[in-house]
Amino acid sequence: MTTDLSLRESEEIQGDILAGFKKDNVSILFLKFEDAARARDWLRRLTPQIATTRQVAAFNEAFSEARRASGGDDPRSLNATWLGVSFTYEGLRMLSATDPFPTAPPVGGGLEAFKEGSARRAGALGDTGDNSPENWLFGNGRTQPVHAVLKISADTERDLQAAVEAQRIAAAECRVLIAYQQNAQTLLGSRRGKEHFGFKDGVSEPGVKGFDRADPARPDQEEGHPGTRLIPAGEFVCGLENDPFSGPVSQYPEWARNGSFQVIRRLAQDVPGWWSQVAVKLKELKQAKAVPDTATTEWLAARMVGRWRSGAPVCKHQNNDVPNTPGAASDNDFDFRDDLEGLVTPLWSHLRKTSPRAGLQEAPDKPALDAGVLDGRRIIRRGTPYGAPFDPASEGPGGPDDPRGLLFICYQADIQRQFEFIQADWMDQPNFPPNRDSQGATPPGHAGPRPLPGKDPVTQEAPDVDWEHRGPDGLINHTPLSFQQFVQTTGSVYAFMPSLSILRGLCEGRLSPVGGQGTNGQSGGQTGSQTGGQTQPKPQPVKAYPCDEFVGVPDQYRKGGQSQYWAFHGDRCRLISVADGSAHTDRKVEDDTWLTSWTCLQGVGRVDCFLPVPDQQDPAGKSWYWVFHSTGGRQLYRMVSVTCAGGRYTTTLERSDRDLTHWGSLSGVGQVDCWLPVPDQQRVGGKSWYWCFHTTAGRQQYRLISIADGTSHTDVRERTDRELSQWSSLNGLNRVDCFLPVPDCQRVGGNSEFWVFSGQNYRRISIADGSGHPDRLVAADRSCDAWASLS
Repeated sequence: MTTDLSLRESEEIQGDILAGFKKDNVSILFLKFEDAARARDWLRRLTPQIATTRQVAAFNEAFSEARRASGGDDPRSLNATWLGVSFTYEGLRMLSATDPFPTAPPVGGGLEAFKEGSARRAGALGDTGDNSPENWLFGNGRTQPVHAVLKISADTERDLQAAVEAQRIAAAECRVLIAYQQNAQTLLGSRRGKEHFGFKDGVSEPGVKGFDRADPARPDQEEGHPGTRLIPAGEFVCGLENDPFSGPVSQYPEWARNGSFQVIRRLAQDVPGWWSQVAVKLKELKQAKAVPDTATTEWLAARMVGRWRSGAPVCKHQNNDVPNTPGAASDNDFDFRDDLEGLVTPLWSHLRKTSPRAGLQEAPDKPALDAGVLDGRRIIRRGTPYGAPFDPASEGPGGPDDPRGLLFICYQADIQRQFEFIQADWMDQPNFPPNRDSQGATPPGHAGPRPLPGKDPVTQEAPDVDWEHRGPDGLINHTPLSFQQFVQTTGSVYAFMPSLSILRGLCEGRLSPVGGQGTNGQSGGQTGSQTGGQTQPKPQPVKAYPCDEFVGVPDQYRKGGQSQYWAFHGDRCRLISVADGSAHTDRKVEDDTWLTSWTCLQGVGRVDCFLPVPDQQDPAGKSWYWVFHSTGGRQLYRMVSVTCAGGRYTTTLERSDRDLTHWGSLSGVGQVDCWLPVPDQQRVGGKSWYWCFHTTAGRQQYRLISIADGTSHTDVRERTDRELSQWSSLNGLNRVDCFLPVPDCQRVGGNSEFWVFSGQNYRRISIADGSGHPDRLVAADRSCDAWASLS
């Protein structure tokens, strides 16, 4: 038995596909590109923040272990915010300036479905009438086109709001429009883990070979989850080993490798209408003597779904729910071989329509198919409810007319073979299970002719559903039922979630991988990063702003009237110089290199800021820094060093990543954005003071902290948070990206000058020594285009 779990370590596959973000708070931004070049700028800033499978899997495992250790309570100290991005066909074409399909994709396949989009395929999926695209809030193919989908998931509402605000600002700076925003949230209390009709959701997810651990006793199933089959990863991630039924992995274009096709649907739920209908149908069945006199609406609703509210399967608990029975709520260890007629769990129940398991017959006289035959039809679902739970007494959120429903998201390697087939050929097909209509004849064991089973009545209109029950004489009776639709499609998008390599390629306007995954090499005179001994392509020329950080080259400060700096932007860095003098002429010394060409920055997707260790700055040798960086939406910091040696700079990771909680002065800080040293308070009395600009709850503020010399570098918050409006020189700014000291204007006449970078612009300010450190605006905002070194 293989124990290979290499997919858990993947830094190519986006984290929501196999690992799952599994957060209580979700926001989906449906985005429209106004300009391809600006859209690439946006993506260039976003890509380092995208969560990988490795990051999410490691976090989820740590979270689960902490929950078990606490007896089932969520660990409050473990929080993360995850980002994932996908693109429609038109979005890929716009970013890459080429058609993703140089030749038309095969007719009838998943690639054709992706290219056409959900709006053009709506009719075949039952999205007609009130469900038709003309009524959709997004993805209708006519009004606001959708080019990209950004999924943001967080543990807390506060973290989600902060992340959404940051992404809204980033999009606006690059003229990326938000066509629609949909928020979703796990329901609270007894409703936790359930959708709005009240039933536990996401119970029957497949396991994935190479990602989930196999049960030693039952190698085809996931360890600790009896009945959960392990499906080949290629059913969900393109280019990986898949089921033979699904065709060769070579059917996908090269850009699809390690990516997954995504379906998003906004499904509105009329909760009171649905439950009212259940009560009416129960009355009809009782009048027909087709159900026990003791049957309740809960009893009938459970049969429509196939599970009770708790998630316990009806086939194992026929009479009532068992919410307090351990394991029942997540039970997948069953099939329908002993209920081929659907007398216990109806053939048209939502559970059997979406996953027939071992219990599907090609015809009533045929043996049931093995569950493995259907592996190629599975999908991975990542849905979350939206809207307030139904409260009949509420006049606001929760009232009968308040919007609520399910934000349905699923991943698969083939939209047509998986999602569309389940929707159109199983759920929306009255003749599924197939070939059951006896054409007016009465089959043996039945009291009358056997009709078609009918559609799935949970999610759509089902005018002719066959309720089967055994009569007093032992014969199977057939009672027709008609269900109205109380779930409405109000938006839909087909998208593709690329690998991290393809994301980096799209940043450069190409639908193919580029470099940036180096594992060795030094900064300074570097000509490209190395991967597996092969030189990777250097980044394509781009603008180096918005700027993330400037770091002075330790032995090149005011040397020969020039000062050199590393300019960090997105997942890359360039070397620039600034001359002394009134003009402060700047030039680019070296082109961009990937961050991963710095040995000390391996695993860093984006640098937020550097902070020099105050008593460890030695121009003649080794200089130490704290590096703050965001990975997967969560900020960490590490300690690195730069050693100068004859124009080349060797970098070393001195201490691996830690959480911000190790800094007492940063208590309550969501993300550190930049540091500004107090000019006349550097290494005074063994202590250095800094203004720390940080973003918390979506708003940038600043606080004053100090760092002591010595091995422990004790840090203290000297003053609590204040608003940027306290700085007269920052008037009109709601965010500062970074500061760059004007090299020959530091502590001249008691004043120090700095360039302040914010988005696409910069300004020049002055800060005075002494009490209060008065600041003033020296030069108003100009475009960063004025910097030749950043073009």
